[in-house]
Amino acid sequence: MGRIPLRMGRIPLRMGPSVLKILVWGWIVFVTGFILGVLVATSPQNFDNFDLFGLRAKEEARLEDERLFFRASMVPKTEDFPSNRVPKVAFMFLTRGPLPLSPLWERFFNGHEKLYSVYVHTRPGYELNVSKSSAFYGREIPSQDAQWGSITLTDAEKRLLANALLDSSNERFVLLSESCIPVYDFPTIYKYLTGSVHSFVQSYDSLGSQGRGRFSRSMLPHMKITDWRKGSQWFEMNRFLAINIISDTKYYPLMRRFCKPTCYPDEHYLPTYLNILFPNLNAERTVTWVDWSRGGGHPATYGGKDISEEFIQGIRKSSTTCSYNSQQTSVCYLFARKFTPSALEPLLKLASKVMNF
Repeated sequence: MGRIPLRMGRIPLRMGPSVLKILVWGWIVFVTGFILGVLVATSPQNFDNFDLFGLRAKEEARLEDERLFFRASMVPKTEDFPSNRVPKVAFMFLTRGPLPLSPLWERFFNGHEKLYSVYVHTRPGYELNVSKSSAFYGREIPSQDAQWGSITLTDAEKRLLANALLDSSNERFVLLSESCIPVYDFPTIYKYLTGSVHSFVQSYDSLGSQGRGRFSRSMLPHMKITDWRKGSQWFEMNRFLAINIISDTKYYPLMRRFCKPTCYPDEHYLPTYLNILFPNLNAERTVTWVDWSRGGGHPATYGGKDISEEFIQGIRKSSTTCSYNSQQTSVCYLFARKFTPSALEPLLKLASKVMNF
């Protein structure tokens, strides 16, 4: 029997998207395994330092936060202190870098060193360029990256609170940014805050898409849509509430898991938490003035050409009144934002005449 010749033509190789995906992931796994193998073979120390996708660094940062929050949750409450204790106000600055308005704050703080503390949360590794005599010198706390609109911004706020709570003298805690200014002198602000029976966290029920529309039903049954509140990020609170917020292991995990970027946790966590647990301890308003009249996702910004005596006085004495210790007052705002670096010189010129420092 003779051989039958075989003809083999070209067989076209066609791969669908699923096949390509398998090949790509197979290649990634191979390369990763190869790198790990080389590291282990050359030096075990290299393997210890290897951090795939930064997961180890993120886990270490999370554990560091947990240790900090635990320490802060164990600090004494106000009622545990002796009656002759002199309370301090903790000024907590959440910033992306430098503090261009720091000369104004230096003047504000001058002469009151025993009545305040300063804490600065800036981007990791950044050091403020200030003199050793500055109130801001060496006041940076261990920080992590904080992104606008994400839970990392609220993490940074809690980090500031926790560090400030470790000083048992701190009784009031105010959150500020690099664009904030004081509109009254230190004695006035100190008396206003330490004399208040309420904390100042803006909290209101917003029925639209920017309020209740951000609520996730996945938060049920611990959070209800009728509990959901919105408010300004820039808060002021007393020691009792600060300790409770740092100790919260029920509501904050829900916010982290279900309040995604379009939800903006910094606008909802504190107002909602206080509304659920401590509504009677909150004045439901902020003491930081900001101008949203121009619309958009960010408030109005003011530079040097905008600064005048009339402008600052308009912030200090609002046309509407507010409640302070159950009494009506026209002094509703102690701080204001947002001010650019160009506003510094005009503000310094007006400070002694208008703001009394």
